[in-house]
Amino acid sequence: MNRTEATAERGEKSNTAQLLGRAGMACYGVVHIVIAYLALQVAFGDSEQADQKGALQQIGSTAFGQILLWIVAVGLILFGLWQFLMAATGYEWVSGGKRTRKRIGAAARGVVVIALGVSAIRIATGSGGGSSNQKQQEFTAKLLQLPAGPALVVIAAACVLGVAIAAGVKGAKKKFLEDLNTSELPGKTKRWIGWIGTAGYLAKGVVLAIVAFLLAIAGFKADPNKAGGLDSALKTLAAQPFGTVLLTVVALGLAAFGVYCFGAARAHKR
Repeated sequence: MNRTEATAERGEKSNTAQLLGRAGMACYGVVHIVIAYLALQVAFGDSEQADQKGALQQIGSTAFGQILLWIVAVGLILFGLWQFLMAATGYEWVSGGKRTRKRIGAAARGVVVIALGVSAIRIATGSGGGSSNQKQQEFTAKLLQLPAGPALVVIAAACVLGVAIAAGVKGAKKKFLEDLNTSELPGKTKRWIGWIGTAGYLAKGVVLAIVAFLLAIAGFKADPNKAGGLDSALKTLAAQPFGTVLLTVVALGLAAFGVYCFGAARAHKR
């Protein structure tokens, strides 16, 4: 092991890195619970912005919320940095291709979460930022301007669908339990962590599948305005027959994922 790898491993194993990273994971859970709350409002006729930015704005909507928003912002960045450390040296309890996939997933999660933390800082400082729909449409428009742009957008949609399927499989087969030391959880928590984790990952899989569907339509029609992020995905679901019931179920699943993050923050393997 070279010096860089050794340094990264010491960082990942240190109690300070563990404590800060796990606290950040709890902040990630808070964001999902607030998104679930906004999704329920959409289900029952409100036009709230039901995405990460909407959740962060909701958190910072009061004087005390502004303080909480800064805490969440810092926590998300710490969680992202912890994921980078996990990507560098973590997942020693698995080997081979599975370990490589988990490390790649941790690195990707780190990028997403740190970007979310930066968005929280921008909202806290009043500089705002685009919604998930706007960002998705801007990304799609840039792809469409490239040679074979529509095909690239469809490929991107297929990649998102792959992530959605992976999340669904992870939830259905309870693969997330591989990364937890459930013995560290209180007795009752051990019984429900598997159920809420399954509900959470399935809900995330459904939402990502809808995002992939919207992105594919944008590619086939060469129209970036057809693309959409989390907000569009949830509102698309609400517009379907029995949409209120469907979106309510998904919202409860997203809330379950948020609660799961609290349990995982305590029990995640080192």
